[in-house]
Amino acid sequence: MEKFIVNGGTRLEGKIQISGSKNAVLPIAVAAAILGDSTTVLNNVPNLTDVKTLSAVLEGLGATTKLKNSTLSIEPINRLEYEAPYDLVRRMRASIYVLGPLVAKLGRAKVSFPGGCAIGPRPVDLHIRGLTCLGADVDVKEGYIYAQARKLIGTEINLIGQHGPSVGATANVMMAATLAEGTTVINGAAREPHISDLANFLIAMGAEIDGVGTDTLSIHGVKQLRGTEYNVISDDIEAGTFMVASAITNGDVYIQGITNEQLPTVASKLTEMGVKLDWDDYGVRVTTPNKLKAVDVKTVPFPGFPTDMQAQIMGLLCLASGTSTITENVHTDRYIHTAELNRMGANITLDGRNAIIKGVSTLSGAPVMASDLRAGAVLVIAGLAAMGETVVSRIYHIDRGYEAIEEKLNSIGAKIQRVDDTY
Repeated sequence: MEKFIVNGGTRLEGKIQISGSKNAVLPIAVAAAILGDSTTVLNNVPNLTDVKTLSAVLEGLGATTKLKNSTLSIEPINRLEYEAPYDLVRRMRASIYVLGPLVAKLGRAKVSFPGGCAIGPRPVDLHIRGLTCLGADVDVKEGYIYAQARKLIGTEINLIGQHGPSVGATANVMMAATLAEGTTVINGAAREPHISDLANFLIAMGAEIDGVGTDTLSIHGVKQLRGTEYNVISDDIEAGTFMVASAITNGDVYIQGITNEQLPTVASKLTEMGVKLDWDDYGVRVTTPNKLKAVDVKTVPFPGFPTDMQAQIMGLLCLASGTSTITENVHTDRYIHTAELNRMGANITLDGRNAIIKGVSTLSGAPVMASDLRAGAVLVIAGLAAMGETVVSRIYHIDRGYEAIEEKLNSIGAKIQRVDDTY
């Protein structure tokens, strides 16, 4: 395994280009491989562990994939297998995306419960509800989800769960519904930018979908979908992470390839804290002319503050003047990183879903451990601002969702080394 050695105290200055969205490309690649009838070429694809893992899952189902220079070519599956291989599915939660398309295309699927980051349970009940409403028989036993249907029939489905709309279930049901007979209406659909990007990709393949970007999607089933060439949207969470990195180092960083519409609440909260954001048609310049102020943050589904930015904003709030509160409403076990930040000198206490952060004047370098993707990112960010050396272990979590994060940050002044963990 590898680790990062971060020498803090340097100001970030320069320009960073945002990579393609991991959260968008994963379901898009699934749709291309399973639902398409000809070759698909995806541009702006990040070179990430998760993308490679999903490609291996799709190849296990019979697809052919090739990633080169941010372009992913996908030959659709000719001899489709209905069982997603366990040894690959267990590595990432996004593998559940194959469930709906397999049922729609083959009439049956066998998919093990997916694995991934250790940030608490994320039930698949809404995925099962959606497919059942479309006419599939779904059974869960011995760690597998079994689904089968002679044909899927369009209907009206509500996908609001305990914590609001489900991104994964919206993607799964939408993909399945493209080949269903009749019209499917999804009420309570997730509105995240990568869900809209998936919908737009399916439309480019020949699907008929109305209401893209709203919480009500109407999918009119078609007989077949064709391959296409498509540019994946930029990664809003990567952009938000680098915005925080600029702010925490009192930097001056231009982040290229992002729009305010992709992360409106993150931008709003940073502005409220005293961060200056200058937007243009190509990106945003991030500076911090004033002392950071405490704010309260509540994570909710898009267009609210994203749970995938909770850890990063917490790192920034550690150095803000006053007391801030973060309320995690989406993944209630997503606070493992607080103990690691406290090791660096932060003052964070937990009370159920709430994290109370009392701002401190400085952070200190320390050995810390990434517990999940975004927790790893905040430890790197905190290390940039800390005095001394921070050693971040288990960085394979970070590599799942950030393309060459140390190279991008080093290009604008950071001092990060990637070394073997035996070093």
